[in-house]
Amino acid sequence: MNPRLNRLFAADGRCFDVAVDHGLFGEASFLPGIEDMPRVLETLVDAAPDAIQLSPGQAPLLQGIAGPRKPALVLRTDVANVYGSDLVEPLFSELVESAVETAVRLDAACIVVNLLLLPDRADLYRQCVRNVSALRAACDQVAMALMVEPLAMKPGGGRYGVDGDPEKIVPLVRQAVELGADVVKADPTDDLDDYPHVIEAAGAHPVLTRGGGRVSDEEVLRRTEGLIRKGASGIVYGRNVIQHESPAAMTRALMAVVHDGASAEQALELLRA
Repeated sequence: MNPRLNRLFAADGRCFDVAVDHGLFGEASFLPGIEDMPRVLETLVDAAPDAIQLSPGQAPLLQGIAGPRKPALVLRTDVANVYGSDLVEPLFSELVESAVETAVRLDAACIVVNLLLLPDRADLYRQCVRNVSALRAACDQVAMALMVEPLAMKPGGGRYGVDGDPEKIVPLVRQAVELGADVVKADPTDDLDDYPHVIEAAGAHPVLTRGGGRVSDEEVLRRTEGLIRKGASGIVYGRNVIQHESPAAMTRALMAVVHDGASAEQALELLRA
């Protein structure tokens, strides 16, 4: 394992990464809850998740906090325009300039990049494959860890959303590993009983499950409990934390599920307390 991942994963081999990189994608609906980034990060650091995922422009806010025990930095390295309801052609996933050098300068534990699979969007898919390949080569030069986000999407409601079909997720996860991912960030399958196939496709590489859109407290905690039981090494959640009425309490509740084996019911009691 890349030694940087020892800062990302706890001694139990699990990780809760709070994603706060949403502003990078230029989508207005992603911004509620993260308008005041210094306050958001102060709250999250106090709640002590394993990692916080940030853009290059916001990462210095985390790394400027004094003390050795703050969450590890996961640095987002690409900007995509596939998430909005008013999509503008062409769709793209563009790497930020000098991404790996920036990650080293900011003392990131890991970088993250998309591997997007959308129907009839071969050019976008090819661009993502090139992005992953370029980052893998650059990461090897400086021992930077690489998280790849294989994301199958489908049209619906005027935008692209998550496609939880395991027949699409599993080969895309395997491709991420074949391209050199150290960590895989994958969507949940529609039926969680299929999720062990995702874990199997990743082989020895840890799988962190993506949170997606906002759902009820009960749903997010039950889903998290199920994913951990199915073999996920952790979670990467954003809006279900930062748009919660109490992001710190939700962070602690999810940490209890990920690291302490708490049930969804126990975590819900902790959240409400």
